[in-house]
Amino acid sequence: MSDLTFEQAMERLEEVVARLEHGDIPLEEAIKLYGEGTKLAGMCRKKLDWAEQQVEILVEENGEWTKRPFQPIREENT
Repeated sequence: MSDLTFEQAMERLEEVVARLEHGDIPLEEAIKLYGEGTKLAGMCRKKLDWAEQQVEILVEENGEWTKRPFQPIREENT
């Protein structure tokens, strides 16, 4: 699973969520899907965190441009 791209992981996560939301699967399969979804969500979060660390922004200070690390605004409940 770790060799999936971010896009592939998100696509699979969307499929898992859709199946769970539909609600017509046996309990055992739902538990397995939930576990898979949790792993996929964690993997996507790690890939996003890594991507944020790679992004720099240019900030103008005193007429000069300086590179700064990207600092995303985080919501309190995340």
